[in-house]
Amino acid sequence: MLRYLTAGESHGPALTAIVEGFPSGIVIDAEFINRELERRQGGYGRGKRQTLETDRIIVESGTYHGVTTGGPITIRLINNDAKLERLQEPASPRGGHIDLAGSINYQTGIRQVLERASARETALRVAVGALARVLLREVGIEVFGYVRELGGIEAPPLSFEIEVRDASPVYTLNPEVDPRIVAAIDAAKGAGDTLGGIVEAVVTGCPIGLGSHAQWDRKLDARLALAVMSIQAIKAVELGLGIEAARRPGSKVMDPIVHKATDPDDRRFGFRRPTNNAGGIEGGTSNGEPIVVRAAKKPISTLASRGPSVNMVTKEPQLAAYERSDVCAVPAASVIVENVVAFEIAAAVVEKYVGTSLSAIKTAMAAMHELNRNHLKNEYRTDKSS
Repeated sequence: MLRYLTAGESHGPALTAIVEGFPSGIVIDAEFINRELERRQGGYGRGKRQTLETDRIIVESGTYHGVTTGGPITIRLINNDAKLERLQEPASPRGGHIDLAGSINYQTGIRQVLERASARETALRVAVGALARVLLREVGIEVFGYVRELGGIEAPPLSFEIEVRDASPVYTLNPEVDPRIVAAIDAAKGAGDTLGGIVEAVVTGCPIGLGSHAQWDRKLDARLALAVMSIQAIKAVELGLGIEAARRPGSKVMDPIVHKATDPDDRRFGFRRPTNNAGGIEGGTSNGEPIVVRAAKKPISTLASRGPSVNMVTKEPQLAAYERSDVCAVPAASVIVENVVAFEIAAAVVEKYVGTSLSAIKTAMAAMHELNRNHLKNEYRTDKSS
């Protein structure tokens, strides 16, 4: 079972993640992981905090000479802007945040809950997701995230080239609309407001059979939805057509199946779907088509213009407290979703192809592929006796 836990506060000394169940024999690609952390800190509309932090992983356990051992992996990120003990208690809670509900729930001040609830924690999730992607690359699976819409401005992809996305100031695949989005972010900043948007992650190379229909908590789409929905400020998750599927007749939603002869190594055994409305998952199980996960991120609720609230002592009306924040973090959200999805896919791979080492997983994948080929050949042969 591949899983992880995170610990730490936004302005505490460090953030820590422990990854358990990661296979042995994988070279830690620290450069790649750090590059993903740098992308999370980027994107037009980010605030001053990102200029203060330089996120670089420190691996404290679970490796030997840079290669994973199979033991728990400890990843630490140092907070350069560590000042928790010097920060004041906010006098008024911010709407749209954990401030009030968390303070009541844990019977603490606002500061104690907002520091842990902060989206700063997503730096760890990007780190462990990028670590998972190192494993996925070894078995031929790739994950690609980008921005589809920001501030109500749609940015349908014109291509799926990583160079196009990385050259965009807002991580879209549509350079034509980038100037409009940048202008919208500038306008929101001038008004003391914030912007949200929609991001998408696409997984390619998945074999048929990740996840299961047998129990609700083993369904791959359910696990992906849980993981993505747990990201701060995400308010909706879709797979494939998502909500649009409810607006169409069944004939415009169902993906037809065709077959054509392919080479023996084809992970889909020749089965193809001309459309991918299901988003690569049917009945909780990957069907070989690209897995498409979409997430809607609300605008950040911390406003420079501040919003109405009440004083926690007097209960009198008062403007909400202000915590340093971003005008727009949608580009960062695309990186977070991309890596959170990657971790869930990696967990499903480790679960299906049970193995404590990379070589064992590869061997199991090859054996399962051959078993499935034989199943298709024998179960459905025309001369099969009754």
